[in-house]
Amino acid sequence: MVPMVDLKKQFQEIRGEIFTVLKEILESSHYVLGAKVSEFEKKVAAYYDVREAIGVASGTDALHLALEASGVGVGDEVITTPFTFFATVEAILYTGATPVFVDIEPETFNIDVDRIEGNITKKTKAILPVHIFGHPSDMVRIMKIAGKRKLKVIEDCAQSFGAEVNSIKAGSFGDAGCFSFYPSKNLGGYGDGGMITLNSPKVAEIIRQLRNHGSKGSYRHKRVGFNSRLDEIQAGILLVKFRRIDDYNRERRRHAALYNKFLADTVRCPAEKKGIYHVYHQYTITSRKRGLIQERLKENGISSVVYYPVPLHLQEALKFLGYQKGDFPVAEKTAKEALSLPMYPELEETTIKKIARIIREVV
Repeated sequence: MVPMVDLKKQFQEIRGEIFTVLKEILESSHYVLGAKVSEFEKKVAAYYDVREAIGVASGTDALHLALEASGVGVGDEVITTPFTFFATVEAILYTGATPVFVDIEPETFNIDVDRIEGNITKKTKAILPVHIFGHPSDMVRIMKIAGKRKLKVIEDCAQSFGAEVNSIKAGSFGDAGCFSFYPSKNLGGYGDGGMITLNSPKVAEIIRQLRNHGSKGSYRHKRVGFNSRLDEIQAGILLVKFRRIDDYNRERRRHAALYNKFLADTVRCPAEKKGIYHVYHQYTITSRKRGLIQERLKENGISSVVYYPVPLHLQEALKFLGYQKGDFPVAEKTAKEALSLPMYPELEETTIKKIARIIREVV
Protein backbone atom coordinates (compact mmCIF):
# COMPACT_ATOMS: atom_id res chain seq x y z
CA MET A 1 0.00 0.00 0.00
CA VAL A 2 1.29 3.46 -0.91
CA PRO A 3 0.20 5.92 1.81
CA MET A 4 -0.46 9.65 1.41
CA VAL A 5 2.41 10.29 3.81
CA ASP A 6 4.87 7.74 5.23
CA LEU A 7 5.51 8.90 8.79
CA LYS A 8 6.94 5.52 9.79
CA LYS A 9 9.70 5.69 7.18
CA GLN A 10 10.55 9.24 8.23
CA PHE A 11 10.71 8.19 11.89
CA GLN A 12 13.11 5.34 11.11
CA GLU A 13 15.55 7.83 9.62
CA ILE A 14 15.59 10.11 12.69
CA ARG A 15 14.71 7.72 15.53
CA GLY A 16 18.10 8.07 17.24
CA GLU A 17 17.76 11.85 17.53
CA ILE A 18 14.12 11.55 18.56
CA PHE A 19 14.90 9.16 21.40
CA THR A 20 17.80 11.37 22.53
CA VAL A 21 15.64 14.50 22.77
CA LEU A 22 12.81 12.62 24.48
CA LYS A 23 15.29 11.31 27.08
CA GLU A 24 16.51 14.87 27.70
CA ILE A 25 12.97 16.13 28.25
CA LEU A 26 11.93 13.24 30.47
CA GLU A 27 15.02 13.62 32.62
CA SER A 28 14.49 17.39 32.89
CA SER A 29 11.04 16.81 34.45
CA HIS A 30 9.92 20.06 32.80
CA TYR A 31 7.06 19.23 30.45
CA VAL A 32 5.14 22.50 29.90
CA LEU A 33 6.62 25.71 28.42
CA GLY A 34 10.17 24.56 29.05
CA ALA A 35 13.55 25.00 27.38
CA LYS A 36 12.63 23.11 24.19
CA VAL A 37 9.59 25.31 23.54
CA SER A 38 11.69 28.46 24.03
CA GLU A 39 14.44 27.15 21.75
CA PHE A 40 11.96 26.18 19.05
CA GLU A 41 10.22 29.57 19.25
CA LYS A 42 13.54 31.40 18.83
CA LYS A 43 14.61 29.26 15.88
CA VAL A 44 11.29 29.70 14.05
CA ALA A 45 11.38 33.49 14.67
CA ALA A 46 14.86 33.64 13.16
CA TYR A 47 13.86 31.42 10.23
CA TYR A 48 10.91 33.70 9.45
CA ASP A 49 12.85 36.90 10.24
CA VAL A 50 10.18 38.09 12.68
CA ARG A 51 10.44 39.42 16.23
CA GLU A 52 8.15 36.87 17.87
CA ALA A 53 7.14 33.22 17.49
CA ILE A 54 4.75 31.75 20.04
CA GLY A 55 4.02 28.04 20.41
CA VAL A 56 0.40 27.04 20.98
CA ALA A 57 -1.55 23.79 21.19
CA SER A 58 -2.73 23.53 17.56
CA GLY A 59 -3.03 25.32 14.25
CA THR A 60 -6.67 26.04 15.04
CA ASP A 61 -5.67 27.74 18.27
CA ALA A 62 -3.00 29.70 16.41
CA LEU A 63 -5.68 31.20 14.15
CA HIS A 64 -8.10 31.78 17.02
CA LEU A 65 -5.61 33.46 19.36
CA ALA A 66 -4.10 35.57 16.57
CA LEU A 67 -7.55 36.86 15.59
CA GLU A 68 -8.53 37.44 19.22
CA ALA A 69 -5.32 39.28 20.08
CA SER A 70 -5.65 41.41 16.92
CA GLY A 71 -8.97 42.76 18.17
CA VAL A 72 -11.33 40.76 15.95
CA GLY A 73 -14.63 40.21 17.73
CA VAL A 74 -18.41 40.36 17.75
CA GLY A 75 -19.84 42.45 14.90
CA ASP A 76 -16.70 42.23 12.78
CA GLU A 77 -16.31 40.51 9.42
CA VAL A 78 -13.31 38.51 8.25
CA ILE A 79 -12.77 37.84 4.54
CA THR A 80 -11.49 34.37 3.71
CA THR A 81 -11.79 31.45 1.29
CA PRO A 82 -14.48 28.74 1.15
CA PHE A 83 -11.90 26.19 -0.07
CA THR A 84 -9.96 25.26 3.06
CA PHE A 85 -10.11 23.05 6.14
CA PHE A 86 -12.99 23.80 8.51
CA ALA A 87 -10.65 25.11 11.23
CA THR A 88 -10.11 28.33 9.29
CA VAL A 89 -13.73 29.38 9.65
CA GLU A 90 -14.08 27.89 13.15
CA ALA A 91 -11.37 30.24 14.40
CA ILE A 92 -13.25 33.24 13.01
CA LEU A 93 -16.50 32.11 14.58
CA TYR A 94 -14.83 31.51 17.97
CA THR A 95 -14.17 35.26 18.18
CA GLY A 96 -17.82 36.10 17.48
CA ALA A 97 -16.95 37.56 14.07
CA THR A 98 -18.60 36.59 10.77
CA PRO A 99 -16.70 34.91 7.94
CA VAL A 100 -17.23 36.44 4.50
CA PHE A 101 -16.23 34.12 1.68
CA VAL A 102 -14.54 35.06 -1.58
CA ASP A 103 -14.14 32.61 -4.48
CA ILE A 104 -10.77 31.10 -5.39
CA GLU A 105 -8.36 31.12 -8.32
CA PRO A 106 -8.70 27.98 -10.47
CA GLU A 107 -4.93 27.68 -10.90
CA THR A 108 -3.72 27.86 -7.28
CA PHE A 109 -6.95 27.22 -5.31
CA ASN A 110 -6.06 30.32 -3.23
CA ILE A 111 -8.36 33.27 -2.56
CA ASP A 112 -9.00 35.34 -5.70
CA VAL A 113 -7.48 38.69 -4.76
CA ASP A 114 -9.39 40.46 -7.56
CA ARG A 115 -12.61 39.75 -5.64
CA ILE A 116 -11.52 40.88 -2.17
CA GLU A 117 -12.18 44.63 -2.36
CA GLY A 118 -15.72 44.11 -3.64
CA ASN A 119 -16.51 42.25 -0.43
CA ILE A 120 -15.10 44.80 2.01
CA THR A 121 -17.73 46.59 4.11
CA LYS A 122 -17.70 48.91 7.12
CA LYS A 123 -17.69 45.80 9.28
CA THR A 124 -14.63 44.21 7.71
CA LYS A 125 -11.83 43.92 10.26
CA ALA A 126 -9.43 41.42 8.70
CA ILE A 127 -8.43 39.36 5.69
CA LEU A 128 -7.51 35.72 6.32
CA PRO A 129 -5.77 34.23 3.27
CA VAL A 130 -4.98 30.50 3.28
CA HIS A 131 -1.77 29.30 1.61
CA ILE A 132 -3.53 26.19 0.44
CA PHE A 133 -1.57 23.00 -0.29
CA GLY A 134 1.73 24.90 0.15
CA HIS A 135 1.29 27.60 -2.56
CA PRO A 136 1.21 31.06 -0.94
CA SER A 137 -1.54 33.52 -1.72
CA ASP A 138 -0.67 36.78 -3.48
CA MET A 139 0.53 38.49 -0.31
CA VAL A 140 1.93 41.56 -2.04
CA ARG A 141 -1.49 42.56 -3.36
CA ILE A 142 -3.31 41.47 -0.22
CA MET A 143 -1.06 43.66 1.94
CA LYS A 144 -1.66 46.63 -0.38
CA ILE A 145 -5.43 46.20 -0.04
CA ALA A 146 -5.17 45.79 3.73
CA GLY A 147 -2.96 48.83 4.08
CA LYS A 148 -5.29 51.00 2.03
CA ARG A 149 -8.36 49.84 3.99
CA LYS A 150 -6.62 49.63 7.40
CA LEU A 151 -7.40 45.93 7.80
CA LYS A 152 -5.60 43.24 9.77
CA VAL A 153 -4.08 40.32 7.86
CA ILE A 154 -3.88 36.91 9.52
CA GLU A 155 -2.11 34.32 7.33
CA ASP A 156 -3.22 30.69 7.54
CA CYS A 157 0.12 28.92 7.02
CA ALA A 158 -1.00 25.51 8.26
CA GLN A 159 0.06 23.87 4.98
CA SER A 160 2.94 26.12 3.94
CA PHE A 161 5.90 25.94 6.32
CA GLY A 162 8.88 27.26 4.38
CA ALA A 163 6.93 28.60 1.38
CA GLU A 164 7.98 31.95 -0.06
CA VAL A 165 6.73 34.93 -2.08
CA ASN A 166 9.56 36.81 -3.83
CA SER A 167 12.08 35.15 -1.46
CA ILE A 168 10.13 36.32 1.63
CA LYS A 169 8.61 33.65 3.84
CA ALA A 170 4.82 33.34 3.75
CA GLY A 171 3.81 33.90 7.35
CA SER A 172 5.90 37.06 7.77
CA PHE A 173 3.81 39.42 5.61
CA GLY A 174 0.69 39.93 7.70
CA ASP A 175 -0.04 40.91 11.27
CA ALA A 176 0.34 37.23 12.18
CA GLY A 177 1.25 33.93 10.55
CA CYS A 178 -0.48 30.82 11.92
CA PHE A 179 1.06 27.36 11.65
CA SER A 180 -0.03 23.80 12.33
CA PHE A 181 2.34 20.99 13.33
CA TYR A 182 -0.19 18.21 12.86
CA PRO A 183 1.78 15.00 12.09
CA SER A 184 1.10 15.01 8.33
CA LYS A 185 2.30 18.59 7.79
CA ASN A 186 5.62 19.43 6.10
CA LEU A 187 6.94 20.14 9.59
CA GLY A 188 4.86 17.83 11.78
CA GLY A 189 5.06 16.63 15.36
CA TYR A 190 3.80 13.40 16.89
CA GLY A 191 0.57 15.02 18.05
CA ASP A 192 -1.08 18.43 17.82
CA GLY A 193 0.84 21.69 17.93
CA GLY A 194 0.83 25.16 16.44
CA MET A 195 2.68 28.47 16.31
CA ILE A 196 2.07 32.16 15.67
CA THR A 197 4.70 34.40 14.05
CA LEU A 198 4.44 38.19 14.32
CA ASN A 199 6.36 41.44 14.78
CA SER A 200 4.25 43.26 17.39
CA PRO A 201 5.55 42.78 20.97
CA LYS A 202 2.25 44.18 22.27
CA VAL A 203 0.12 41.63 20.43
CA ALA A 204 2.62 38.89 21.27
CA GLU A 205 2.21 39.64 24.97
CA ILE A 206 -1.57 39.31 24.65
CA ILE A 207 -1.17 35.95 22.85
CA ARG A 208 1.19 34.66 25.54
CA GLN A 209 -1.42 35.55 28.14
CA LEU A 210 -4.28 34.05 26.13
CA ARG A 211 -2.46 30.73 25.66
CA ASN A 212 -1.92 30.44 29.42
CA HIS A 213 -5.37 31.14 30.92
CA GLY A 214 -4.92 34.90 30.51
CA SER A 215 -2.07 34.90 33.00
CA LYS A 216 1.41 36.42 33.03
CA GLY A 217 2.26 33.99 35.83
CA SER A 218 2.06 33.80 39.62
CA TYR A 219 -1.68 33.08 39.42
CA ARG A 220 -2.48 36.63 38.36
CA HIS A 221 -4.90 36.75 35.43
CA LYS A 222 -5.16 39.89 33.32
CA ARG A 223 -7.82 38.49 30.99
CA VAL A 224 -9.94 35.39 30.41
CA GLY A 225 -7.77 33.12 28.30
CA PHE A 226 -7.40 29.54 27.15
CA ASN A 227 -5.30 26.47 27.76
CA SER A 228 -3.23 26.42 24.57
CA ARG A 229 0.43 25.73 25.22
CA LEU A 230 2.79 23.89 22.86
CA ASP A 231 3.80 20.68 24.57
CA GLU A 232 7.48 20.41 25.52
CA ILE A 233 7.77 16.92 24.04
CA GLN A 234 6.29 18.09 20.74
CA ALA A 235 8.70 21.04 20.69
CA GLY A 236 11.63 18.66 21.14
CA ILE A 237 10.45 16.45 18.27
CA LEU A 238 9.85 19.48 16.07
CA LEU A 239 13.38 20.76 16.76
CA VAL A 240 14.76 17.51 15.33
CA LYS A 241 12.62 17.81 12.21
CA PHE A 242 13.16 21.57 11.90
CA ARG A 243 16.84 20.94 11.13
CA ARG A 244 15.68 19.08 8.01
CA ILE A 245 12.70 21.17 6.88
CA ASP A 246 14.47 22.80 3.92
CA ASP A 247 15.67 19.38 2.74
CA TYR A 248 12.17 17.94 3.18
CA ASN A 249 10.68 20.78 1.12
CA ARG A 250 13.29 20.41 -1.61
CA GLU A 251 12.43 16.73 -1.91
CA ARG A 252 8.72 17.55 -2.15
CA ARG A 253 9.47 20.00 -4.95
CA ARG A 254 11.58 17.39 -6.75
CA HIS A 255 8.72 14.88 -6.53
CA ALA A 256 6.25 17.49 -7.78
CA ALA A 257 8.46 18.16 -10.80
CA LEU A 258 8.41 14.43 -11.61
CA TYR A 259 4.64 14.27 -11.28
CA ASN A 260 4.40 17.29 -13.59
CA LYS A 261 6.70 15.66 -16.13
CA PHE A 262 4.58 12.52 -16.33
CA LEU A 263 1.09 14.08 -15.97
CA ALA A 264 1.20 17.54 -17.56
CA ASP A 265 -0.54 16.42 -20.77
CA THR A 266 -3.06 14.22 -18.95
CA VAL A 267 -4.60 16.16 -16.05
CA ARG A 268 -4.38 19.70 -14.68
CA CYS A 269 -1.28 19.78 -12.49
CA PRO A 270 -0.66 22.25 -9.63
CA ALA A 271 0.35 25.75 -10.66
CA GLU A 272 3.38 27.59 -9.35
CA LYS A 273 3.17 31.30 -10.05
CA LYS A 274 6.15 33.55 -10.78
CA GLY A 275 8.10 34.45 -7.65
CA ILE A 276 6.52 31.63 -5.62
CA TYR A 277 8.35 28.89 -3.75
CA HIS A 278 5.70 26.16 -3.48
CA VAL A 279 6.35 23.55 -0.76
CA TYR A 280 3.75 21.01 -1.93
CA HIS A 281 2.13 20.00 1.32
CA GLN A 282 -0.25 18.33 -1.12
CA TYR A 283 0.22 17.53 -4.78
CA THR A 284 -3.30 18.14 -6.09
CA ILE A 285 -4.47 17.50 -9.63
CA THR A 286 -7.88 18.26 -11.09
CA SER A 287 -9.79 16.10 -13.54
CA ARG A 288 -13.39 15.47 -14.55
CA LYS A 289 -12.50 11.79 -14.24
CA ARG A 290 -11.51 12.11 -10.58
CA GLY A 291 -13.78 9.31 -9.42
CA LEU A 292 -12.38 6.85 -11.95
CA ILE A 293 -8.80 7.87 -11.17
CA GLN A 294 -9.30 7.43 -7.43
CA GLU A 295 -11.01 4.06 -7.91
CA ARG A 296 -8.20 2.74 -10.13
CA LEU A 297 -5.52 3.99 -7.71
CA LYS A 298 -7.27 2.23 -4.84
CA GLU A 299 -7.41 -1.01 -6.83
CA ASN A 300 -3.64 -0.79 -7.15
CA GLY A 301 -3.04 -0.13 -3.45
CA ILE A 302 -2.38 3.59 -3.84
CA SER A 303 -3.89 6.17 -1.49
CA SER A 304 -5.46 9.43 -2.64
CA VAL A 305 -7.61 11.99 -0.86
CA VAL A 306 -10.23 14.54 -1.89
CA TYR A 307 -9.43 17.89 -0.26
CA TYR A 308 -12.14 19.24 0.07
CA PRO A 309 -15.35 17.48 -1.12
CA VAL A 310 -17.71 20.15 0.26
CA PRO A 311 -16.63 23.80 0.22
CA LEU A 312 -17.26 25.65 3.47
CA HIS A 313 -20.19 27.76 2.26
CA LEU A 314 -22.15 24.54 1.60
CA GLN A 315 -21.32 22.83 4.91
CA GLU A 316 -24.38 21.99 7.02
CA ALA A 317 -22.81 23.60 10.10
CA LEU A 318 -22.57 26.94 8.28
CA LYS A 319 -26.09 27.13 6.84
CA PHE A 320 -26.81 30.08 9.12
CA LEU A 321 -24.43 32.23 7.04
CA GLY A 322 -26.99 32.15 4.22
CA TYR A 323 -24.82 31.06 1.30
CA GLN A 324 -26.25 28.97 -1.53
CA LYS A 325 -25.00 26.52 -4.13
CA GLY A 326 -23.64 28.52 -7.06
CA ASP A 327 -22.34 31.41 -4.96
CA PHE A 328 -18.70 30.39 -5.49
CA PRO A 329 -18.54 28.42 -8.75
CA VAL A 330 -14.75 28.00 -8.91
CA ALA A 331 -14.57 26.56 -5.40
CA GLU A 332 -17.53 24.28 -6.14
CA LYS A 333 -16.00 23.04 -9.41
CA THR A 334 -12.64 22.44 -7.71
CA ALA A 335 -14.35 20.48 -4.93
CA LYS A 336 -15.75 18.13 -7.60
CA GLU A 337 -12.49 17.64 -9.52
CA ALA A 338 -9.53 17.97 -7.12
CA LEU A 339 -7.58 14.90 -6.04
CA SER A 340 -4.44 14.85 -3.90
CA LEU A 341 -1.81 12.21 -4.63
CA PRO A 342 0.83 10.71 -2.31
CA MET A 343 3.44 13.34 -1.40
CA TYR A 344 6.20 13.09 1.18
CA PRO A 345 9.99 13.52 1.15
CA GLU A 346 10.71 9.78 1.17
CA LEU A 347 8.51 9.05 -1.86
CA GLU A 348 10.37 7.04 -4.50
CA GLU A 349 10.59 7.88 -8.20
CA THR A 350 9.41 4.40 -9.19
CA THR A 351 6.25 4.96 -7.15
CA ILE A 352 5.58 8.31 -8.81
CA LYS A 353 6.01 6.69 -12.24
CA LYS A 354 3.57 3.93 -11.29
CA ILE A 355 0.97 6.42 -10.05
CA ALA A 356 1.34 8.50 -13.20
CA ARG A 357 1.04 5.44 -15.43
CA ILE A 358 -2.23 4.40 -13.79
CA ILE A 359 -3.66 7.93 -14.12
CA ARG A 360 -2.66 8.13 -17.78
CA GLU A 361 -4.32 4.78 -18.47
CA VAL A 362 -7.58 6.03 -16.95
CA VAL A 363 -7.59 9.40 -18.69
